[in-house]
Amino acid sequence: MAILAKKMQENKTKAISELKESFGKASDYVFTCYRGLTVEQITDLRKQLRAKDVEYKVVKNNFAKIAFQQLSTPDVSSYITGPTAVAISPKDANEVAKILFEFAKEVPALEVKGALVSGAVYNAAQTEAFSKLPGKLELISMLMSVINGPARNLAAALNDIPSRLVRTVKAVGDKKASA
Repeated sequence: MAILAKKMQENKTKAISELKESFGKASDYVFTCYRGLTVEQITDLRKQLRAKDVEYKVVKNNFAKIAFQQLSTPDVSSYITGPTAVAISPKDANEVAKILFEFAKEVPALEVKGALVSGAVYNAAQTEAFSKLPGKLELISMLMSVINGPARNLAAALNDIPSRLVRTVKAVGDKKASA
């Protein structure tokens, strides 16, 4: 539960509204602990995430808790403790989780705490399992391959009939020519 003062300072309300605006642009969030990362490592991670249109934002915990409460999301306050950075994903959180876990393999200081994906709260283990699933584009390509398979087989079978006829006629013609 976030602590709300009776009268908040204007700069704090502005910071909360900016966070709320950032969080409102997406439906998927991955929470990380960035303690121990160098500036270069965070910059590299942000560059990888920016390629997927993801914003990686270091947040003040109390402000983030208030912003999430105001957005009426499920309770994620247990993941917003200690040094917290949030990967804000407007599209496919699966790809974001993959990038974060791959980066955590290279830089063990990065810790994925959990995620909020389409209204469902995942702990770290569930987020890791989610990251291993195929992404949306991969699933679409797999589906298209399955749908395309029977048509491809039918085309091959229909193409095989005339080619067999041509080979048979050629074999008969070769046999008569040699006789």
